[in-house]
Order: sequence, then C-alpha cells, then structure tokens
Amino acid sequence: MNLIDIIGPVMIGPSSSHTAGAVRLGLLAASILGAKPIKAEIHLHGSFAETYQGHGTDMALLAGLMGWMPDDERIPSAAEYAKKSGLAYSYHKIDLGNMAHPNTVLFKLTSADGSFCEIVGSSVGGGQVKVTEIDGFPVELTGRLPAILTVHNDTRGVIALVTSTLANADVNIATMRLFRSDKGGLASMVIECDQAVPQEILNLIGALQQIHAVRFIASVL
Repeated sequence: MNLIDIIGPVMIGPSSSHTAGAVRLGLLAASILGAKPIKAEIHLHGSFAETYQGHGTDMALLAGLMGWMPDDERIPSAAEYAKKSGLAYSYHKIDLGNMAHPNTVLFKLTSADGSFCEIVGSSVGGGQVKVTEIDGFPVELTGRLPAILTVHNDTRGVIALVTSTLANADVNIATMRLFRSDKGGLASMVIECDQAVPQEILNLIGALQQIHAVRFIASVL
C-alpha cells in the first residue's frame, strides 16, 4: 500500500471513485483510442448508472476524455467545454451482468480520423481504475505505468520477438499479461514498461509479421 492508497488522490470532489476514478477512466480510454475523441457514447453500469449525475461522474468522464486531470478546476463545467471543443457525447444505462464491478463504464469512442474503439473499465476505489476489455479482448490495465497493447496471431515466437525488440531498445518490462480468444486464433499482450516507449520502437513492433495492431497507452497516475 502506498501513500495515495491511504489519503486518496488530489482531486475535484465529491468522490474518489465516482469523480477522480472516472476522470482517470476517461484519460485511459482516450489514450487507448490514441487521440482525443470527437464522439463518445458512454454506457454506465451499476452504481455509475444510478448516481452519475449526483456524484459528478458524467462531467468527470468527459473531463478525462478531453485530457484533464482529476484536480482540474474546470471539471464541473466539462459539458460546456466539450461542446466548445466539438466532442459529441451521450450517456446510456447498461447492464453488464453480475460479474461487472458496480462502477463500470463502456466507452464507444470515435476520433477525427475515423478510428473507433470500445473500452470497458471500472473505478475500483480510491481513484484507482482498471480496464478489463478493449475491442472485445479481455485485458488488465491499470494506467499506473505506460503500456503497450498488441493484437497478434497466437503462434510461437511472437512474445519473444516483441520482448527482444524492447530489450534491444533498453526498455524495461515491469509486467506482462497475455490473453487469447482461442488456441491458434487472435491474442493480445499488455506490456507495462518502466518508461515511455519511443515511436520508432512501436513501429518496429508493428512491422513484425504476426502483429496486427499496436497501441501505446500512456500512464494516467
């Protein structure tokens, strides 16, 4: 347990989970998309769906999508800024089932160049967050460290190629998690690193034969 777990995040209130955590979910979602979204469908589950207006979750999610931090004094006016910046947004209630955390949101985001991404994430308390699904792939991403997300063929040698590329660039891997839909199908890696990964290294990884997509996800904590 570290200091932020004890005293909580520096934030605009009223709630560390419903406000500060929601900002970080928006930040993480925009980072996964790779650009500021111009359209956001925001689907709220559980406690988020029931209390999102009273706890400022609606404004906090918008603030994160626009790149603001949890202590930004503009958060209560996020809707006005979203309109000025051209971010079209809508809120919807959704039931993601009993296994979903009560503070869960499904983002459907579109960027100016037409890129689209679906992200499922939860605010798990004290301003901490966890993304559990990206474009239908199960993942586990906290935003504590910069990370690389790959989608690749589930075949031998891919993991070694990616990790050796990072090692040759002096990028240290902090954690790595692997997920796959089925044996021999598509798989994904979430690699958290101790430092940001240079774009040229991301390009090298993206050029590997079995890699279909690579995203760099910046830290939000």
